[in-house]
Amino acid sequence: MAIGDATPLVALIGHPVAHSLSPRMQNAAFAARGIDWIYVACDVEPEALAEAIRGLPALGFVGANVTAPHKLAAARLVDAATISVNTLVFRDGRAEGSSTDAAILDGLAVANPVIVGDGGAASAFAAALPGARQFARRGIWPPEVEDADVVINATSARDEVLVELEPGQTLIELPYPDSATALTARAAGATVIGGLEVLLAQGAAAFELWTGVSAPIEVMRAAVGLAP
Repeated sequence: MAIGDATPLVALIGHPVAHSLSPRMQNAAFAARGIDWIYVACDVEPEALAEAIRGLPALGFVGANVTAPHKLAAARLVDAATISVNTLVFRDGRAEGSSTDAAILDGLAVANPVIVGDGGAASAFAAALPGARQFARRGIWPPEVEDADVVINATSARDEVLVELEPGQTLIELPYPDSATALTARAAGATVIGGLEVLLAQGAAAFELWTGVSAPIEVMRAAVGLAP
C-alpha cells in the first residue's frame, strides 16, 4: 500500500474504532479497483466531533464513514436530509451526509418489522421501514416480536439475549461477531443475517458514493472473512 503526498484519504470516525473491520474491507476494495485512496480509522471523542468534521477536507480527506456514537450528532453538523448519517462525502468544501446503514434491506421482503434500539443505526432502519415497531430501553421495553417477520437488532448488546425468535422469522444483526441474541436465534432455527453481512452491504454502498465506481463485493467479502 503506497501512500503519496496526493493520495486522497477516507476516514472512519467513531469512539472507539480499533475493533472495526472497515479499514481492511475498504482498503481491499480501493486496491481491487486500482484507486489510489487510503481508508484510516480515527478515534474521535464526542466533544471533538464538530472540529474533526470541519478539519477533514483540509487534511486531504474526500469522504468518511461515521459510526457509534456519532451518527445522530453528525447529521446535525452536515448537509443531510436524514436524522442519522454514516457516510460523508466532501465536495467543494461542503460535507454531504447520508446513510447506507439499511442497505442490507435491498431485495429483502419485509412485511411486519421490529427494530430493537434507538441509536443512529436504528434511526436509519426506522427511516427505511416506515411503520416499523421500535423498542428501546429508554422507551418501550421489552421488545414484542412474536408476530414480526423481520427483527433488526440495532444495539451494541453482546452478552444478553434481547429477543427469542422462531423458524420463519429473520434476525438482522448489527453487532459482529454474533451476539448472544444471534446465537440463540440460529440455534432456534430462525434465519440470521449477521453483522458482517450488514457491514458489507453498507460499506459497498458507501464505497460507491465516494468513488462513483461499482464496489468489488467479492473482494470485500473476503476481506472481512465471509464465504463467497
